Amino acid sequence: MALRYLLFVGWMALIVSCSAVRVNYDYDPATNFSNYSTYDYFIDMETGLSQLDEKRLLRVLDSMLQAKGYLLYGEPDFLINIMSQEYQNGPQNNVGVGLGGTNRNMGGGVSIGIPMGGNQWERQIQFDFIDAQKNTLFWQAISESPFRENISPLEREEQLRKVVHKVFSKFPPNAKR
Repeated sequence: MALRYLLFVGWMALIVSCSAVRVNYDYDPATNFSNYSTYDYFIDMETGLSQLDEKRLLRVLDSMLQAKGYLLYGEPDFLINIMSQEYQNGPQNNVGVGLGGTNRNMGGGVSIGIPMGGNQWERQIQFDFIDAQKNTLFWQAISESPFRENISPLEREEQLRKVVHKVFSKFPPNAKR
């Protein structure tokens, strides 16, 4: 019974870890984030997303930023540029099978690595925040998450919502607003 429970918990942990959104952040520590209250998007922004996914992402992003007190404005304090790419990630898990033996001072061994699972598609989305007056990057986040092309529009929006929520959970840094 305990072994079944451990296997179930391990399997669930594997599933959860595979669907997690990973984010790397970087920012200029000299930035006073309280100087920023309005935003807009680059006019010539090429997100790399389909038109529908781009609309979904911008809608979710607008909602998140406005909930944090930022306003979409034609003459903004900062501009947002978004870029994305999809790529295929090789199998991550390996199972090692080892054999060994010893005879007095002599030893030997064989180890075989067996890849588990197939290749998975990942989507990377990069968010750049640029000061509109100085034209300098002051905050950046790069997210990576599993990506499936054949999901419903509602599932696509939910996945983008998870990405935006995770990315902006640490914006502004140190909550100095």
